[in-house]
Amino acid sequence: MLKDYLKLHFIVLLWGFTAILGKLLTVPPVELVFWRTLLAAAGLAVLLVARKQVWRIPAGQALRLLAVGALVAAHWITFFLAARLSSVSVCLAGLATLALWTSLLEPLLLWRRVRGYEVGLGLITMVGLYLVSQAELDQLLGLGVAVLSAGLSALFSVLNAKLIKTHSPLRLTFYEMLGACLSIVLFFPIYSRYFTQGQGLQLAWHGYDWLWLLLLAGVCTVYAFSTSVELMKRLSPFAVNLTINLEPVYGIGLAVLIFGSQERMATGFYLGTLLIVISVLIHPLVARLMKSKKSAPTPVMPV
Repeated sequence: MLKDYLKLHFIVLLWGFTAILGKLLTVPPVELVFWRTLLAAAGLAVLLVARKQVWRIPAGQALRLLAVGALVAAHWITFFLAARLSSVSVCLAGLATLALWTSLLEPLLLWRRVRGYEVGLGLITMVGLYLVSQAELDQLLGLGVAVLSAGLSALFSVLNAKLIKTHSPLRLTFYEMLGACLSIVLFFPIYSRYFTQGQGLQLAWHGYDWLWLLLLAGVCTVYAFSTSVELMKRLSPFAVNLTINLEPVYGIGLAVLIFGSQERMATGFYLGTLLIVISVLIHPLVARLMKSKKSAPTPVMPV
């Protein structure tokens, strides 16, 4: 279990780095996600063949995975858009609502009872988010888009918790990356006409874009995404998503190291981030306590 948590934290560190890559890349968000998912799908296809895994599945199951892939695409587009509308730090802080989104969506989609402590920890995250928003009023649009991105992420994460029971992580990730790429291709005509201010699609790479895209697709997507799905076999969706709340912490630290003073924030921002960290640290302790109470023998009442 400890090994799984350490691996999960490393993946979260990689995801924190994706916002920085989004800043470094010159490709617009929609085209960026197209290249990311296309390269990732190609890499996953090679892995499936190399490992001799079965990739063909019934049409109905394939459509479900492709549909979840469309949610992944929407999440990534809004994520990179938020990073460009605001700072990397504010974008990552907005993703902290992931825990609250999950505490609401998981009971609805997985048909289990609402856990009070999960909602409570999600509310702590919301207080932290409020402090962040008060500290950075000039970046509220980017923060709002990041919150929307967190909701989309929570939705496909909960859905994957069900799908991983019938599909291998590699195959599931391949179909979802393929679905994400295809959904963007279908969106291109509308996007090109109404959302590019007459400039059309900007698919060309410039400068070091090729290097950042390979890192984004290979390490931060193929490896990180498939491994996170595999970890859901042993860790609950809420535990995974609450740990992902550390993404702002890792990402902000990396952003300050790379971008310097432009990523330094007001005191309220860091107080809000501290609350998010506290909610992550408390969760395993509370979950273990609740589990021990549930498994304890029922005391015999005196007659």
